[in-house]
Amino acid sequence: MGKTKDSYSIWIKIVSVVIPIVVALLFTVKIEYSLPIFLPPIYSSINALTALLLVLALIAIKNKKIKLHENLMKICIGLSLIFLLMYIAYHITSTSTVFGDLNKDGTRDLHEKSHVGNTLYIYAFILISHILLSIALIPMVLTSYVRAIQMRFDPHKKIAKITFPVWIYVTITGVVVYLMISPYY
Repeated sequence: MGKTKDSYSIWIKIVSVVIPIVVALLFTVKIEYSLPIFLPPIYSSINALTALLLVLALIAIKNKKIKLHENLMKICIGLSLIFLLMYIAYHITSTSTVFGDLNKDGTRDLHEKSHVGNTLYIYAFILISHILLSIALIPMVLTSYVRAIQMRFDPHKKIAKITFPVWIYVTITGVVVYLMISPYY
């Protein structure tokens, strides 16, 4: 028995609420375990690769290469899931890094704050917009994907035109956030 539009809609809503709540709750969990690898550059690279593949998927669909577009989008969704798992694994096993913490003592004192200056506000803006849009992106990607697999291409195109720039922004700002905070790891 196939899924109806309504049952997909309900699952999209549930998943779109549960994922951010679970991620937020996991930020309160700390597991005493040293990961064998340092994940931030890896999941940042996944963001960069996802951005590249999103652009290639757009080019593919503009050139009517539907199967290539479909495959690239599935890879992008898979990469986003891998990113999320790595992001969670890192944050539940590591102390959060403080932007501007030059001496890496876990706080940003007045000297360090004056050293980073207005860059702190730029970083905060990029980080906050990245987080908020990544939450908003979940139902957008799921809705766009479901409409495509249901072969409802007009509604798919309509949501995809909004989803694409948001997804590109989230992936690129993910890389920018990493590059900005990486000196303080």
